Parts: sequence; structure tokens; C-alpha cells
Amino acid sequence: MIKKILYLVVGVSLSVLLATCGTKKVPLIIDSGSVSPGSQVTRKGAKLSLTGTAIAIGQRLPVTDLVDARSMSSVDLHASQGNVLFLSIVPSIDTKVCEEQTHYLGEEGDRLPADVRRITISRDTPFAQKRFSEEAKLEDIQYLSDYKDGSFGRSVGLLIDDVMLLARAVILVDKEGIVQYIQVVPEITNLPDMEKAFDKAVSLAGQQ
Repeated sequence: MIKKILYLVVGVSLSVLLATCGTKKVPLIIDSGSVSPGSQVTRKGAKLSLTGTAIAIGQRLPVTDLVDARSMSSVDLHASQGNVLFLSIVPSIDTKVCEEQTHYLGEEGDRLPADVRRITISRDTPFAQKRFSEEAKLEDIQYLSDYKDGSFGRSVGLLIDDVMLLARAVILVDKEGIVQYIQVVPEITNLPDMEKAFDKAVSLAGQQ
């Protein structure tokens, strides 16, 4: 019975999210632009409002309750210090553009310094994130789920109103816990500029 319910939930989610993250027939575009958290993004030109309290460079991440996909334990990124946090935020890892973004973080991100902690955040269930990591063999990334109530998305201004998914974004937090880089991709069917974020992460890791 539990399996049937999970399959139903995943099936319904994917039917909605396939339109969000693009399809295999659409070439992937790297977008170097950014909009402000709490503003608007687009999906194939249609405007989508971002709800919540907008995070800004120079601030700390707010206190939130994310769930680690492997341990099912609560994680509060606000309390994390000592490592550079590379937060790769996606609507759903089970769709094309989100999958590509996560593969890029996992595969190309291997060249980042050891003190850069790579994290993928989405509203997928922890079970879906864990399955993805195992099937994709991308288990050197930490997967955090905002599935409960979207509190992380709301706390940084990245929760898409109506559909209640996370906008596509990259946030970098320095070793002192301060946000130093934000890219919110204006058109969510495009990829973020991961190379630019990698360069910034390397710079932050080298700071004493």
C-alpha cells in the first residue's frame, strides 16, 4: 500500500515538473543572468512569482529545517561553518535540466577544493533524492529535501508561488556562514552558470 502511494505521488509530481525543467528535445542553455530572490522568474516566457523573504549577499542563511536524504536527519544550514557551502537549488532532480545541473555539480565539481561542500536542494522527497543519487552514481553530493512545507524556499525567497517548487538557483556561503554569491536563473528551463559559481567557490575556499 505504501509503495502504491509513493508511486502515485511521484507520478503526479513528474507530470507537473516535466514542464518545469524542460524536455529532452529542447537544447540546454546556460544562463549567466540573475534575478533577485523574492521577485519573478519565467517558465518558457510565463511569469512566475517567487514568495518568501528574499536573501541577500552579506546575510546569513536563515534557520530552517531541511532533511538529509541519506540519514533522514534534520539539517540547519544556518549553523554550518568551516566549509564553503555550494548550494545547487533545483525544482526536481527527476527532470532533464535539473538532472543536468546535478550531474555537473557532481562530476565537474570534483575539481573543487575539498572544503567546498556540494549540496543539492529540492522539494523532492528524501527517498526520491536518495534513489537518484544511487542510480546516477552521484553520491559525493549531499542531498537536502525541503519537502515538508517549503520552509527553506520561503526563508530565502525562492519558493515559486502556486506550483510551490523551488526556483533554479545557486547560492554560495563562505566559511563564516555569510552568503557571498547568488544566481537565480531568470528562465527556469535554463541552466545556471556553474563555471562562474565554481570560480567563486574556489576563491572563497582560498580565503583565510
